[in-house]
Amino acid sequence: MPYPIENKLVIAVASSALFDLSESDKVYREQGVEAYRTYQEENLDNTLSKGVAFPFIRRFLNLNTAFSGQEPVEVILLSRNSPETGMRVFRSIQKYGLDISRAAFFSGTSPHEYIPAYNASLFLSANEEDVQNAIGAGYPAGRVIETRITDDEKDPELRIAFDFDGVIADDAAEMVYKKTKDIEKFHAMETQLSLVPHNPGPLQDLFRKISFLQELENKKKNEDPGYNRLLKIAIVTARSAPAHERMVNTLKSWGISADEAFFLGGIEKKRVLEIMKPHIYFDDQIVHLEHMDRIPLVHIPFGIANVKSDK
Repeated sequence: MPYPIENKLVIAVASSALFDLSESDKVYREQGVEAYRTYQEENLDNTLSKGVAFPFIRRFLNLNTAFSGQEPVEVILLSRNSPETGMRVFRSIQKYGLDISRAAFFSGTSPHEYIPAYNASLFLSANEEDVQNAIGAGYPAGRVIETRITDDEKDPELRIAFDFDGVIADDAAEMVYKKTKDIEKFHAMETQLSLVPHNPGPLQDLFRKISFLQELENKKKNEDPGYNRLLKIAIVTARSAPAHERMVNTLKSWGISADEAFFLGGIEKKRVLEIMKPHIYFDDQIVHLEHMDRIPLVHIPFGIANVKSDK
């Protein structure tokens, strides 16, 4: 029996994250609502190109194929389109064979208030305002960054990478460093608090539920040694020793873990991510997402890293 939605790992995705809507948006901005409606009707059967989140969502849904008895994941479409203009989005979903059947259309208004109604552990959108509204309301959300993507359909593995502070954990440690600009004070504090778990960040629930999927894979691997795992989870953080201990202990206290962890201590994250080739990477600092190409990037506008200086 499939899991009830309360027990599923649910991701809500806007059409702007799933598909490339740049041409449609241009019509909307330059010609208005009626021209946009006509444009979508005239292009109803023209399949939309893949967007930044597409490779991630496609592989994420493939987990239900591996665990068909449980179907532990689901993707919900939350769209600013009206039901009429959203028809093209759904036809594109069907054309690509994505198993997405639940949706809500909001005719131009922000969908963020409905994130908890669908038990979503993440809302992905290219609309900065919608993501800011969601984070401000305490809901897990991220803005996809426009970049070129590739989607190797022969590669079934799903690689997900996270920053730690301000993403999985809260930004308390980042606040200390940003206020003092003193790495020694930061390390001293984190060493003193090494056994004190961090408070959860905006994507802690997502990470926790992904870890549960890893447990399903471990069980399947034990039952079938020939099974090839689909998930690989990595943490890519600017932390270095000795601050790594508090991160590791925090994850342990939550009963979750990552397959790989990179404590870079000032090395550009780009150098690791371009080798790893994750299908999605989450970071709260926009500076870490600049000058990267062909990596699906998501900005989490949470905490002190996103507070603009008065200077």
